[in-house]
Amino acid sequence: MAEVPLTGGTASGPGRILVTVYAIFAVAACSRSAVQIATEFDHARLAYLLSAFAAVVYVVATVALTRRGRRWHQVAVAACATELVGVLAVGTASVLDSDAFPDQAVWSTYGSGYLFIPVILPIVGLLWLRRTRAAIR
Repeated sequence: MAEVPLTGGTASGPGRILVTVYAIFAVAACSRSAVQIATEFDHARLAYLLSAFAAVVYVVATVALTRRGRRWHQVAVAACATELVGVLAVGTASVLDSDAFPDQAVWSTYGSGYLFIPVILPIVGLLWLRRTRAAIR
């Protein structure tokens, strides 16, 4: 995939859709984990803490994707990579040991509760960041 020099950075053009989806997931994951931790924490501590971690990753990715500059680009890459590793690790763990996940986390079974978007989103994000790398100033 060739680098595309964009004047607007990662949040312009199709990147706006990416930022919007990340923002939606940030709000959804923050809301879900806050309610679960506040009301049912003893039921599935691991799942709820992982959802809270996912929420932080989504917030960081959203903010980083809207900012310009080399450092923000690196933060966005790190956030997307962390998300990908997290969703693959949590997804695999939740499939292999479902007893450890009595309730769904955002990344459980590779994000099946969210139409598998959590496993697709970081891949799209990393590809977009690679493609827009030339726009970094």
